[in-house]
Amino acid sequence: MKNTNIKLRNKLIYQIYVRNFSKQGTFIEVINELDRIKKLGFDIIYLLPIQVIGIVGKKGSLGCPYSIRDYRRVASELGTMDDFQTLINEVHKHKMLIMMDVVYNHTSLDSVLYKTHPEYFYKNELGEVCNKVGNWSDVIDLDYTKDKGLWEELSDILVNYSKMGVDAFRCDVASTVPLDFWEFTRKKVNKVNRKTFWLSESVHGDFCKYVRDLGFNCASEPEMYQVFDMAYDYDVYPYFEDYINNKRPLKDYLEGIKRQEEIYPKNYVKIKYLENHDTERIANRVNQDLDKIKNWTAFNFFQKGAVLFYAGEEYLSDIAPSLFDKEVYNKKGDISSFITKLTKLKHQTIFSKGIFNINIPKIDGVAYNTVEDDSKIYHGIFNVGQAKGKLKVDLSDGMYYNYLTGKKINVLNEHVNLQKDPIIIKIKK
Repeated sequence: MKNTNIKLRNKLIYQIYVRNFSKQGTFIEVINELDRIKKLGFDIIYLLPIQVIGIVGKKGSLGCPYSIRDYRRVASELGTMDDFQTLINEVHKHKMLIMMDVVYNHTSLDSVLYKTHPEYFYKNELGEVCNKVGNWSDVIDLDYTKDKGLWEELSDILVNYSKMGVDAFRCDVASTVPLDFWEFTRKKVNKVNRKTFWLSESVHGDFCKYVRDLGFNCASEPEMYQVFDMAYDYDVYPYFEDYINNKRPLKDYLEGIKRQEEIYPKNYVKIKYLENHDTERIANRVNQDLDKIKNWTAFNFFQKGAVLFYAGEEYLSDIAPSLFDKEVYNKKGDISSFITKLTKLKHQTIFSKGIFNINIPKIDGVAYNTVEDDSKIYHGIFNVGQAKGKLKVDLSDGMYYNYLTGKKINVLNEHVNLQKDPIIIKIKK
């Protein structure tokens, strides 16, 4: 959006799958963890879908939270609507915001909306209600071209949640829902709270092309900024995955991040993440290599954009809880104190208003970035591949201190010896 506040780049989002966040899996258990999450330095509690899940065609033993049967009611196993209201109030008491997941591309096969308004749903050439694309057996797609009553119904639902105090909406596969609908809904929600901000789960580029080739509309990631304040990092995340899987060099990922400055609006806000509910855990990707985890984590926080952090990441969890069954994340360690240093740094104004520069080191497996304003510059060196050697840096020879460890860093002949630890150096101008 033209009026998106770039201070959103300082925001730190803690993602929670309520059902698998604790053994009890309730709103009350989330409330019990708010003190800890706040001390870690996070600003926003983001909840995966919390509404009633469909039964017909459900996946696994419990069903998928993205197959919603009733948009207006929360799942009873999580608690009551009053419990949800209490959670919202407690989040606000902790000086944090709460973000809700919005699933408006599809509903469950047995949704209340399908029973009351079958005309709102997509039908194929045979007149069968189904998906437009993909093979999601537990859902059916909405059709926004047939009846504006659908627009009124879905927008009113978000107005109601906004009245309860929900501060932000993360919109699932938002690219496949008409931008005009999101704009229509945003205007209605603005009448309740103009500060509400919107995160688009924009889809991968190859999926966008696939949808378009089938004859359906799908907005590209740059297009999403016409309505949304934030977008996912799906344009570059495949490069990250390819590097982790030894399919391409790190420089491809770095060049992709650098290119974001060229193709998005000046005030664009990206969500930077190593993992979420759809991906593998970073601890699992790097085989619990603590040095790699710390370097990747620090690099993620040091980039331009808000940070999305999946519950359990601080405990080095290598279990990505199943969306369809009861499975609580595990604890293999604890880097909470390390995360606290990064959140404190990320909240500085320089990380929203500063100038970011991405360097492409000759040594593969190393990221070297800077961010600067009129009074200071931060240099970040992240040895994600645990490479060895000397890295050329734009620093005068001398002794510096690593913000993350307190250890001395020696620059000699404009080079730094690569270390296992991530390095962040602050220079006053």
